[in-house]
Amino acid sequence: MKLTVPQLLDLLTVEPVDDLTFEGPTRDLGWGQVFGGLVLAQSLAAAEKTVADDRLCHSLHAYFLRPGRLDGPIRYTVERIRDGGSFTTRRVTAWQGGEAIYGAAASFQTQEQGLDHHDPMPAAAAPEGLLSEAELVARADSPGPWDRRSAERAVTICPVSPMDPRHPKVREPHRQVWYRASDDLPGDQRIHQRLLAFASDSHFMTTSMQPHGVSWATPGIQCASLDHTMYFHRPFSFSDWLLYDVHSPSASGGRGLVRGSFFARDGRLVASTFQEGLVRDRR
Repeated sequence: MKLTVPQLLDLLTVEPVDDLTFEGPTRDLGWGQVFGGLVLAQSLAAAEKTVADDRLCHSLHAYFLRPGRLDGPIRYTVERIRDGGSFTTRRVTAWQGGEAIYGAAASFQTQEQGLDHHDPMPAAAAPEGLLSEAELVARADSPGPWDRRSAERAVTICPVSPMDPRHPKVREPHRQVWYRASDDLPGDQRIHQRLLAFASDSHFMTTSMQPHGVSWATPGIQCASLDHTMYFHRPFSFSDWLLYDVHSPSASGGRGLVRGSFFARDGRLVASTFQEGLVRDRR
């Protein structure tokens, strides 16, 4: 499904209903329901509209409560939890049809200097030598359930070790994927954070299924995101490549846990992610 960068930026924009209420559009991105990354990004945009411009999000903690529907917009209500000298905290709830479908807490901070260290960037094949998902789909020998999700998009995604979800093989619980916007973006760091939140929900939970040789496309496997956490460490540009290095330390009790690290091309760790998801084997 073709989606240009301007169209995606519009999709991640929320419009005010009043000072603390906002609405965001929905669009079928190939999942048959609202993509979780869209709700993450829109909730961040809603919280941002109630926060001073000199403060950027440093952490976002979210729970997915119900699947989002495509038959109408999503309404976001924001609660002002705290406005401190350096930190601002907001709570955001997403609603559809009178029901809460998502809840999150976000914290914002003024920009400060401080102690600085991070994990080194892991080795990974350069994105210039890899096929994008759109190219992989074009070369597929037959159409599959992933085709419409992997067509030309506003975010270019290049898996380091591609996997066809129709024919998954047993692998270690580790995945590496390169991401970047397909066109240059405005300089506002908040826009880059929203886009990274949107992209971070892709190629994530499926990593926990790799040791078991199944995927979301395997008949009898039920999977859904339960929660999602993001930490923004350093400024970055989503107009350039970012490496998403993902590992799943555990799967048990019908749930899988994954953690991810986003690295800039210069080796800086710019963001960290965590997610627990439902992974039920009904075969």
